Amino acid sequence: MILVMIRTLILFTLVVLALRIMGKRQIGKLQPYELVIIIMLAELASIPMADNRFPLVSGVVAIITLLFVEILISYTSLKSERLREFVCGTPSILIENGKIVEQELKRLRYNINDLLEQLRSKNFPDITDVEFAVLETSGEISVIPKSQKRAVSPEDLNIPTEYEGLPITLIIDGFVFEKNLSKFNLSKEWLKDEFSKFGIYDSKQVLFASLDTKGNLFYQLKNKMA
Repeated sequence: MILVMIRTLILFTLVVLALRIMGKRQIGKLQPYELVIIIMLAELASIPMADNRFPLVSGVVAIITLLFVEILISYTSLKSERLREFVCGTPSILIENGKIVEQELKRLRYNINDLLEQLRSKNFPDITDVEFAVLETSGEISVIPKSQKRAVSPEDLNIPTEYEGLPITLIIDGFVFEKNLSKFNLSKEWLKDEFSKFGIYDSKQVLFASLDTKGNLFYQLKNKMA
C-alpha cells in the first residue's frame, strides 16, 4: 500500500511539473498536438499507478520523452511556418465581408447551426452585424463586427481617460504578499499603519486587501465587509 502511494505521488508530481513546463493554457485553447500529449501523459501515468508490475522508471522515461517532444515542437514551430501550419493548422475565415463562406464551411465540416451558436455566444445574434468571423486554430471563433456595429469608445467621443492599470494584491486570507508591497516601495509597517486607521491591528483579520494605481486601499475583513 505504501509503495502504491509513493509511486502515485512521484507520478503525480512529475505530470504536474510537465504541465507547468508546457505553459498555462485552458483546455479549450490547446493546440491539437498539445491535447494529444496531455492525454498520453495521463495514460502513461495511470499505468504504473494501477500496476505495480510495470516499472516506475519506464513510465517516468516515457513522460519525460513526451515532454521533450512537446518542448521541441513548440520551439521549432516558432521558427518554422511550415511546421506550425502542420501541427497547429491555420485560421479559417467563415464569414467574409458579411457573407458566409460556404466552401470553407464544407471543407471544415462546420455546419451553420454551430456557426450561429458561436456568434450568439459572442453577443452577435444577427449575422448581418458581422464583417468577419475567423475560426482560430484553437477552435474558437473570433468575430469582427461591422464598423457601425462596434461599441463606442472614449476615443470615438474624444473623451480623455486616465491610466487605470491593475490593482495589486496585498493580503489574501491573512497572508501578506511582501513582494507586491516592495514593488511599490511599501513595507509591512506602512500596511500596519494604514490598517490601524480603520481599527485593524492584525492582518489575520483581513480576508482580502488590494491597492489600486491611485493609492486607494480596499480591504474586506473575514465575515465582514469594510
